[in-house]
Amino acid sequence: MSETTTALPVVVIGAGPAGLAAAAHLVDRGIEPLVLEAGPTAGTAVREWAHVRLFSRWGEVVDPAAEKLLAPTGWVKPAEDTYPSGGDWATRYLQPLADALGDRVRYDARVTGVSRTGRDRIVDADRDAKPFVVHYESTDGREHRVQARAVIDASGTWSTPNPAGGSGLAALGEKAAADRITYRLPDLKDPSVRARYTGRRTAVIGSGASAFTALAYLADLAKADDGQGTRATWILRRGISGSTFGGAEADQLPARGALGLAAKAAVDGGYADAVTGFRTDAFERDGDGRLVLVAEDGRRLDAVDEVIALTGFRPDLSFLDELRLGLDERLQAPVELAPLIDPNQHSCGTVYPHGVKELSHPEQGLYLVGMKSYGRAPTFLALTGYEQVRSVVAAIAGDHDAAERVELVLPETGVCGGAGLFDQPTTDETAEGGCCAPAPQLISLGAHAPAPACGS
Repeated sequence: MSETTTALPVVVIGAGPAGLAAAAHLVDRGIEPLVLEAGPTAGTAVREWAHVRLFSRWGEVVDPAAEKLLAPTGWVKPAEDTYPSGGDWATRYLQPLADALGDRVRYDARVTGVSRTGRDRIVDADRDAKPFVVHYESTDGREHRVQARAVIDASGTWSTPNPAGGSGLAALGEKAAADRITYRLPDLKDPSVRARYTGRRTAVIGSGASAFTALAYLADLAKADDGQGTRATWILRRGISGSTFGGAEADQLPARGALGLAAKAAVDGGYADAVTGFRTDAFERDGDGRLVLVAEDGRRLDAVDEVIALTGFRPDLSFLDELRLGLDERLQAPVELAPLIDPNQHSCGTVYPHGVKELSHPEQGLYLVGMKSYGRAPTFLALTGYEQVRSVVAAIAGDHDAAERVELVLPETGVCGGAGLFDQPTTDETAEGGCCAPAPQLISLGAHAPAPACGS
């Protein structure tokens, strides 16, 4: 890399937890960052789930380099053993950190493309010596361009939720039913949002922490004085197994384990029916305008008033199209990282802490970090992102020993995280309490929960 190129800033895409931590590490290394944030504030995506409490404590969601940068500002770190909400995280940590970075953060700057100066993805000649060029748009429609010595994409996946359809595509009628579907965890403390679900039947699609939280929220609403008649139908693509409700008491992140227990209590208490082995193929309307979910196998559920689709997220790779990415064909995660996080293969234990080696691409100087680095894989921890950016920034600075060093020990999940293919049949391992899901089936859980009606 030429002396002219090294004088350029490192462009960081996204002013979320991983992006701002990357900027803090760059400053600590004496390298100038430029953070481009599509939203109007730091942590714009985090603020959209401000009402949700993290299952990590404050001590696990503050990056050390960021804390060092904040110290001269008089910032006081919250008690390490308490749990922030998304709103707390954004206002008490992310925004102060962005403020400390000052003009290095540009808001309302949506990145529209990244390439090499004078080189599209086809051209080999002198490619690695050319600086990156980043195009972005401001909210007034003006176009901007900036050069960079390296690019760290920490834009996350929040803007691109997966559809409810079981094939990875939107189910038939899903777009037309958008007025009754949300892909975010609703804030039931908001009176207008609460009214949307009160006294109604809601389908919750998904099997992760967000789905657990939605079931617990709806159960709390059903038990409230104003919530009479509120019910949920929980739709799972898999069957029920010992790992369905997460790690429970075995999870070293106790609040994460508690989410699964809360969901189980909602089901056991009769506030939710569970339908297993159901892959949504279509949304239809009944005579009252309610939604009827139809499975790939033709099963039809009783009509619901609302749908909360919590089926995960996927990365937006469109603005990286002129770069040479090395992505796993299934997960859309870096090829070296994918085997560590692939839910088709993983059973129990943790994801091994990783850094620049697993995050590198054929395009030298480009790194996907944070949730975006996981592609379509679920369950990302802030600690993982902070270790990623520490290693990546060390590599950019030329400190290869630090880049290759592992400085993180992750807590055990206590859960068999997504082992086996979704459609994998029952095996002897399942009978022994192993990690593989049983064959899909239609069941009802809960002491007072009637079985959901299914048509022919």
